[in-house]
Amino acid sequence: MFKEILQKEKEFFLNFKNYDNHINDIFIKEKITKQDFLKLLFNEDDLILEKMALESKIITDKFFGKTILLYAPLYISNYCENECVYCGFSALNRELKRKKLKLEEIEKEMIILKEKSFNTILLLTGDDRINSDIDYIAEAIKIAKKYFSEILIEIYALTYEEYKYLVELGLTGLTIYQETYDEKLYDKLHLAGPKKNFNFRLEAPDRAAKAGIKEINIGCLLGLNKNAVFDVYLTAIHADYLLRKYPDIEISISYPRIQPAEAKIKIENFVSDRNFLRYITATRIFLQRVGLNVSTREKEIIRDNLIGLGITKMSAGSKTTVGGYHLNTKDKGQFEISDKRSVEEIIEVIIKKGYRPEFTNWVKI
Repeated sequence: MFKEILQKEKEFFLNFKNYDNHINDIFIKEKITKQDFLKLLFNEDDLILEKMALESKIITDKFFGKTILLYAPLYISNYCENECVYCGFSALNRELKRKKLKLEEIEKEMIILKEKSFNTILLLTGDDRINSDIDYIAEAIKIAKKYFSEILIEIYALTYEEYKYLVELGLTGLTIYQETYDEKLYDKLHLAGPKKNFNFRLEAPDRAAKAGIKEINIGCLLGLNKNAVFDVYLTAIHADYLLRKYPDIEISISYPRIQPAEAKIKIENFVSDRNFLRYITATRIFLQRVGLNVSTREKEIIRDNLIGLGITKMSAGSKTTVGGYHLNTKDKGQFEISDKRSVEEIIEVIIKKGYRPEFTNWVKI
């Protein structure tokens, strides 16, 4: 399991001495080391960042082609038992109107998304095994199977048996963020609830992989940890571990940035656009075959400029409210969407950038 590797990598990170000498040598290597990766993450030279962006584009086009996969998130329930101090769905949020879609409403949402050409869907819930139990999620997957080739979930961490059950019903992918790999900070951010169990969440990707999942997307929530490089580094190391241990599984990374206005805690280390680009391009150079995702949490200009610089997947036309696609609601979502453009507008941007928007990752036979 990754737990043992995590401890060693934490020690490696803390003992790393950042010397910028010979940093240009990194760009002539076919495969860079984790020491090289850290040098790129720590480097603040804009000229080096330009080289990173160029190298990232070359690698992305080589291994992924000039395509961007578009997917849609579908929130089916916002009930949650966790007391996470940074999340809009947190049980601490007493003002949030809790809602759970009926099965017929889930299908209405899916039909709307299918009409927009989506063939990849991400089902999301809060962490509540009463209002969003495994059977409810299973029924949503059964409906999704009628419309989509690729079905992913972003829910609470499951057992091996539960993942296996959902895979047998048609589940193809899992998105699960550790949020931060600093265990002490993690404990402070998660006051109560099932998510407070750091190790159970950390080992969820392993359980899903052994259960037969085809795609795993992991990530950290940038802004929670003052030392953002620490979490970026360990997220990439976690992805590298999964890639090596489960070579037949598609591994992806997301680096969502929390906005200061959306958290109930003070965000003391908001990640700048420049550093955000540095983390993405450095990760692409280090992990050439790992997918990189960006959501509508990011602003239009950021998302547009990331096309071709490492990103391989984007959400589009997203709603983060329960029933947001078919209900005219002013409810608050899990987070504030920054890129509110339509799917058609995003497609137009991708094409203008010289890339092809793609709605199908693979087709099930």
